[in-house]
Amino acid sequence: MIELKNLSKTFQTADGDFQALENISLTVRDGDIFGIVGMSGAGKSTLVRCINLLERPTSGQVLIDGLVEGEAGPMDLCRMTPAQLRQARRSISMIFQQFNLLMQRTCLKNICFPMEIAGVPADQARKRALELLELVGLPDKASAYPAQLSGGQKQRIAIARALASDPKVLLCDEATSALDPTTTRSILRLIQDINRRLGITVVVITHEMAVVEEICSHVAILDHGRLMESGTVQEVFSNPKTEEGRKLVNPDGARVARMFPSSRIIRVVFNGGSAYEPLVASLAIDCGVKANILGADTKNIDGKAFGYILLGLPEDPEQAARAMSYIRSQKDVMVEEGMDEHG
Repeated sequence: MIELKNLSKTFQTADGDFQALENISLTVRDGDIFGIVGMSGAGKSTLVRCINLLERPTSGQVLIDGLVEGEAGPMDLCRMTPAQLRQARRSISMIFQQFNLLMQRTCLKNICFPMEIAGVPADQARKRALELLELVGLPDKASAYPAQLSGGQKQRIAIARALASDPKVLLCDEATSALDPTTTRSILRLIQDINRRLGITVVVITHEMAVVEEICSHVAILDHGRLMESGTVQEVFSNPKTEEGRKLVNPDGARVARMFPSSRIIRVVFNGGSAYEPLVASLAIDCGVKANILGADTKNIDGKAFGYILLGLPEDPEQAARAMSYIRSQKDVMVEEGMDEHG
């Protein structure tokens, strides 16, 4: 388990102090794929670098259990001795947007590199590296150099290298941002497969909501260094509770509100048990109320269908009230009124 308690990070700049993170508290359970999402400048990368203490927090705690041999229960990385921290970091691997491979080394030797540093015998390291090449689907690239690989292949080698130390935690910092959509999906499937097969806890840093929808079980939304909301992906995506969450989950809301400023706009959310198509037709047939569909989106999260529609209700208060009553009577449906310029 990873537990961040009241984590803050302040940088000293020429213009004064800059607070990158403010009082962040989060829990990542063992075996989860946990997404941390936000716009540029939200503090995502700073947060993930605080988890392995590449950035030392100004205050707060980073508690992780099972990283130091002979120590029971969670330990605070911020209070570890240098020797303890070195041992702990071997159980926390990281992959990056730009791969960070050693260009003068073959793929096999790139994967062997962390094992060499740890003092693993060469024949044992080579055997493990070949196993990892199989795991990431590139057994034929052992003798290839990074310059000979595609972006997706480079990231697969980077993942294999990250797994060479048998980590308990894998940190992914915008790991698919440099890849095309098809390659991104294949890398996400690989990360998901590794999580399931090896039981590794994965923390995914991204600004792409599609990445979170694809593989994450839980998500936290950051904005300007503050934690705005967190929970299961289903909870947060079906019913974001903050303005920042709504902007990320429903980016079309503001555009729709500007296009239809005179309409009474509501957001109808479907929580995995309904399809929205019959609702508008039933509303017209059963209540005699015609509503305009202003926008819609659906998602497949953990094998279940989720989605929303933005409806423009009639200006007539009686018809609008009748429509609201009807919609609220439907199963697995939630209604948000008063959609403003923030969506």
